[in-house]
Amino acid sequence: MEIKVINEQENLQEVMQVLLTHLEPSKVMKFWAACKLSEGDYLQVKENYLLKK
Repeated sequence: MEIKVINEQENLQEVMQVLLTHLEPSKVMKFWAACKLSEGDYLQVKENYLLKK
């Protein structure tokens, strides 16, 4: 059986894309702050999301 190790940064970016797709940006940022995910760059995540659309 193979185990795929998930890259944490890629995983967070994918989760943020899902949240930004279904919620208002202000709600996503409040959630991000509550989870203490401020290490990431919201603007970069948002830009990557918009480029993929």
